[in-house]
Amino acid sequence: MEKLRNKIIVAGIGPGGEDFITPAALKKIRAAKFLVGGRRALAEFSTPNQITCTITKNLDAAINFIREKILLGEVVVMVSGDPGYYSMLDLLRKNFPPESIEVVPSISAMQLAFAKISMSWYAATLLSFHGRQPEKSELNFAAGKVLGLLTDAEFNSATISKILLGCGWAGDSNLTICAKLSYPDEKIIRTTLADAANSEPIKHCILIVTENKEVN
Repeated sequence: MEKLRNKIIVAGIGPGGEDFITPAALKKIRAAKFLVGGRRALAEFSTPNQITCTITKNLDAAINFIREKILLGEVVVMVSGDPGYYSMLDLLRKNFPPESIEVVPSISAMQLAFAKISMSWYAATLLSFHGRQPEKSELNFAAGKVLGLLTDAEFNSATISKILLGCGWAGDSNLTICAKLSYPDEKIIRTTLADAANSEPIKHCILIVTENKEVN
């Protein structure tokens, strides 16, 4: 692919709450003439003088918009969380020269979830059920293993708990459900896999799973 004259800026907007977007990302977004993002992001950050494109399930439409507008100037693409963690960045790299892409990193919801429970996450196994399903080998229980999981509507707190119970995790394994992170109605729920498997499902959240080390 031929290097582009103008840059595609991929700006992470954090987990959602305005306190968690970095000044660097906000500066790029405010200066953009061409702005791409989800409906919520555009409603929150776009201005009337910007030419925008909404990211929908039809990702080709967004790619075509970028391909057209990049000939005219810099294009800023807003992605939730951090661009390097399950975002549109991989798709952009497949369609445009990587050297023409500039990434402005941010805080992911996964980072914030671990921070909420005062737990380090460098050794955790981080996986996504958002539009995909990890391999069973990645989910299988192992002593000392910590899971950090992205979820969606289908793979939620209840369905994933059932899957993990089938992967060797004990019913009393600790499960922390982090929902609506950084928003006023944020919820941090501490429970167990067994209880969550039989409770009302919570969708589009972060799950953190650890073994129960308490000795009875």
